[in-house]
Amino acid sequence: MTNESPSHHNSTLTISPLIANRTRDIGGTPSYNQPLFPSPLAATPFRDTSESNSIRNLSTTKDNGSTSNLSAAEKLRLWRHDALMQHHYRTAEYIGDKVLSLTDDPNDAFWLAQVHYSNGNYYRARKLLSFKNLDATSVSCRYLTVLCLMKLEKWDEALDVVGETNPFKNESQNIRNTDGGIKLEASLCFLRGQIYSNQNNLERAKECYKEAVLVDVKCFEAFDELIRNDLLTPFEEWELLSLLDFSDVEENSELIKLLYTSRINKYLNTEKYEEAQIILKEDYNLKQNTDVVLGKADLFFIQCKFQNCLELCEEILKNDELNFQVLPIYLACLHELGGKNKLFLTAHKLAQHYPKKSITWLAVGIYYFAIDRISDARKFFSKASILDPNCGQAWIGFAHTFAAEGEHEQAIAAYSTASRFFPGTHLPNLFLGMQYLQMGNLTLASEYLLSSYSICSVDPLLLNEMGVIYYHKNELTSAENYFTQALLASKNLGSDSKAWISVHANLGHVYRKTGFYSKALASFEKVLKFSNNDSNIYSAIGLIYLKAGDVTKSIENLHYALAINSNDPVAADLLKRALDENCSIDIQSHTNNDFFARSKDIFSANNATYAYRQQQANKNSLKTPLTNKHRNINQINNRNTLNSSIDQVAADLINGEDSSDDGDDVMELSD
Repeated sequence: MTNESPSHHNSTLTISPLIANRTRDIGGTPSYNQPLFPSPLAATPFRDTSESNSIRNLSTTKDNGSTSNLSAAEKLRLWRHDALMQHHYRTAEYIGDKVLSLTDDPNDAFWLAQVHYSNGNYYRARKLLSFKNLDATSVSCRYLTVLCLMKLEKWDEALDVVGETNPFKNESQNIRNTDGGIKLEASLCFLRGQIYSNQNNLERAKECYKEAVLVDVKCFEAFDELIRNDLLTPFEEWELLSLLDFSDVEENSELIKLLYTSRINKYLNTEKYEEAQIILKEDYNLKQNTDVVLGKADLFFIQCKFQNCLELCEEILKNDELNFQVLPIYLACLHELGGKNKLFLTAHKLAQHYPKKSITWLAVGIYYFAIDRISDARKFFSKASILDPNCGQAWIGFAHTFAAEGEHEQAIAAYSTASRFFPGTHLPNLFLGMQYLQMGNLTLASEYLLSSYSICSVDPLLLNEMGVIYYHKNELTSAENYFTQALLASKNLGSDSKAWISVHANLGHVYRKTGFYSKALASFEKVLKFSNNDSNIYSAIGLIYLKAGDVTKSIENLHYALAINSNDPVAADLLKRALDENCSIDIQSHTNNDFFARSKDIFSANNATYAYRQQQANKNSLKTPLTNKHRNINQINNRNTLNSSIDQVAADLINGEDSSDDGDDVMELSD
């Protein structure tokens, strides 16, 4: 074959499948040292043609670039195949029909069926393949038949054709593939998994996908379904990776393993992922590759480094502004960072160019959710989930719309559906636990949080919620343990400490209740270092100082609390009691007028200090560390705090940031 550069005079025959030796293909184990489908020039696909004239003719054609030695039928086959490659489907169908009439060859029937399938004529392709019982005598024809039936949404019939189990499991799983293609057995396992998935038999679908990628690691479609649809837990993902046989890809074994490593869950084995990233960038020069960059963005996302994640996503989108693989995480980052204008622009472009894609209506739903048009967001999240039932973001977004309006029952129903559809992710069960916690049902909240914990035990948000449960149960030792684990997990993930200030706040309340005032103050100081606009934190500090007998500092911090929220009934009542306590202490040395004058001066000074702190807070304003978790806040009820003891006031204190919500939300923690 010549090595001349292609010119505009060349046809697409240079990419046509080559003739190859073929063994008999009668529904048995496929031959893995041959191409997946027969060549368009092969006279008969069901018997050995190694000595046929077609082989000799093709050899001549390859050597001199001429088709003069080919027969009339072979020239028609080349015409048909070139028309198919150039998407001239009417031409391919017209010539393919004539070739089949002339030769009555099963191979020509197969390629005409390929033309029908490519042109969207799935029913005609199915009928043609049933001609002379081809779908029963050829594995290749069986594969195409199943594809046609799936397009026609005839799932039961498709399952009957492909079989409920892999008939080649014990015969060919260890046969080496020498031609570089994907084993047909693996492709059939993948189709079997898709059928089960559409029948909502997710457990069987998961097993079929796993079998497909175990049979042939090159069946990336199956691997992608497992990872993208969260069918495996983080532990199961890493376990599957360790079982895969990468030897079939020979020299590329290390590369493919590293690429697969960059795709799987980042909660576990972060060190291995980082190592894979370094090798891919330095040894394979894939620094700018979309999948490599996206893997790093995904790590930033679970670390709550949303700005870093957004920058990497935008780097990818510069060259491919509507990359479907990048858009879900990009949209989530925009929501977290309040990028409403960019959300609108992205949603508008998607609606203009891809009105039938689920990602389009997911983007529209996120935009409306960001501008608090909850009912509109719910409508578009629902539309996205209908277009693609495997769109986990749409299901969770749909549930969030109910949670945002305090519709707990509807939110629970939607989260439960997401939990069933995506058994490998811990988030739906986590959200279910949060909903039941809001409803005061600690038993069900504990069950769902423990279920989430069994899937992923290293998510700081989940560990924080577990601590909240035990706090409400007054099991403070367990609560302290989970809050400490949450801080450790965030450190191991490399998460920004600012993202988990709510954990420090909750841990401070545990120390406050157990009487470790110095530890409690240290935890609250960490919160104030990053966010000093929470009146509840100042109220809690004021209570600690009041119980410790330092009335002056108590009054100072309670003034801070009232400067932030002048209508806080708890802070106001505590301040009244602190002032009364201070008055009783100083009654012999100061008159009431002097005391209140000094109190007024302190309040003015506190206001000035608060104004300075508020400026600093605005400079370091933080987004919530959580992703796509929103609901209404239980409003603080005015309570009768006119009791005689400080302990009773503490029992009514509302304090601590609620990790179930945005950074401005609070949870009830009683003394």
